[in-house]
Amino acid sequence: MSGRIVLLVTSPRLPAGLLTAAAWDLVRANPVLASGDSEQAEALRRAGVPVTITDRGVDDLIDAVATHGTVVWLAGPAGDEPLARALGLRLAREPALAEMELSYGSWDPPGARLLDAVTVMDRLRSPGGDPWKRQQTHRSLAKYMIEEAYETVDAIDADDLDALRDELGDVLLQVVLHARLAEDLPDGEAWTIDDVAGGLVDKMVRRNPHVFGDASQPEMSVESITEQWEQIKRDERAGRGAMDGIALAQPALSLAAKIQSRAASAGIDLTSDAPADGAPSNGEDKSGRTVGERLWALVEEAGAMGIDAEAELRRVALARLERVRDAET
Repeated sequence: MSGRIVLLVTSPRLPAGLLTAAAWDLVRANPVLASGDSEQAEALRRAGVPVTITDRGVDDLIDAVATHGTVVWLAGPAGDEPLARALGLRLAREPALAEMELSYGSWDPPGARLLDAVTVMDRLRSPGGDPWKRQQTHRSLAKYMIEEAYETVDAIDADDLDALRDELGDVLLQVVLHARLAEDLPDGEAWTIDDVAGGLVDKMVRRNPHVFGDASQPEMSVESITEQWEQIKRDERAGRGAMDGIALAQPALSLAAKIQSRAASAGIDLTSDAPADGAPSNGEDKSGRTVGERLWALVEEAGAMGIDAEAELRRVALARLERVRDAET
């Protein structure tokens, strides 16, 4: 009966030594070979499992299986694909030598590649990395965050899921880069990507008690969940002004809609009959209302009808854009 060569593959994104029970049984019962030292090999040695380092690869595996019957090859962080290919070709020519088996001692959990993004960004921002990224600040990067967000919305509007995946990657790049910049702040002010993720997790759990709270509670409607969400946000803003936290850099139409929504929630009347707070502008109508005041009233009217004024203006603008293109052709 031919022997057995087990290629043991593990995730480089998990702590070394974090293996399945079956993998531990495998390495404790059989000789283990590897092409070089690694954190995984060192973790096995600390647990009392000898790991033999060899530069002869396939030949040593064939020799070992002839002696021991079953032998384990501990793949390196990159998976040792060239060795697996060479071994497969050898056994295809000489099938009596051994059977080859692939075993996963650990595998990436969902989101594990985010660790790669953090590692790569750290390399880019560290000495010897990318000079451009090392020069950036939160302020210098602000415009790119806006650009990437708009490009993401464009991909959504175009129903282009491949482009959406790429654009979300660009947004993630901005998040990871900002977090890496923050690591270099003075002691007491610095924070990391883990602080960003931790704050997000806390917020999601806090704002979704219907999911993370008492499981015995009856199922809620979407409308009830939305109202609960808004109430939790109001509770979080307790002691703060109704306008605190509004993103002032957003487009004027969406800014107006957000101010109107917040004011209504706070019971403050901002109907269009009230005088505008901004500086006077040209274009007053017969009633003395400026262009800005009339725009404000239209946003107010759209909100009362459940219409997104920004999206509606965008729809009309894009229709006019196509009309121009048609005229040109």
